Amino acid sequence: MRHRTHQKADPVTPQDVTDLFTRADGAYLFARWGRPIAPVVFGVDDATLSVVKGAFEAVVALAGHNIAEVDPELGANLMVFFIRDWAELPQVPNLDRLVAGLGPLCERLQAAGANQYRVFRFDEAGAIKAAFVFVRMDDELSAVPAEVLALNQAVQVIVLWSDRAFRAASALAAIDGRVMLKRDIAALVRAAYDPVMPVAARDASHALRLFGRLTRGN
Repeated sequence: MRHRTHQKADPVTPQDVTDLFTRADGAYLFARWGRPIAPVVFGVDDATLSVVKGAFEAVVALAGHNIAEVDPELGANLMVFFIRDWAELPQVPNLDRLVAGLGPLCERLQAAGANQYRVFRFDEAGAIKAAFVFVRMDDELSAVPAEVLALNQAVQVIVLWSDRAFRAASALAAIDGRVMLKRDIAALVRAAYDPVMPVAARDASHALRLFGRLTRGN
């Protein structure tokens, strides 16, 4: 899948960047992947699998990061599950060993009517070392084109965004009949993976450094 970025966007402020990584409890928390991403996708046919992997590869390439066939520690460090019901997940062999409290989590997601959820694991430096993406294909998501759904999941797992990010406005935008990352979100992903930037941060001054790279056109 060829990746393109949206060419028009509203001006971004330092507060906009800060908000994207400030959680509901007020804490600033950022992390990016510290190792190559080795993805595996469950619950889709071959055609959709190609679309999903293409979206992840495009976003990883945008970040200047790397895709791997195998993670030496975990085998696959990015697992994406497409399901019809949350009750399916506890039945996946050994998944409860990878995601603590899987059963109660699925009960909470079912009660909330959620259609997606992401779980991250981190290394000693605070960088992302694994992620689990769960997508429940309800009527709403079933109506979304596969490429759009895949791109949305890919951008939301490339860094640790706030739990409130993209609730009011999507990370994607349509142009010329196609859906792609908004220009400023794409630029922010690139800035986040600048080698001089830390793999993880808990101080909001990190957002100012990201903003500085955006204004320089990085």
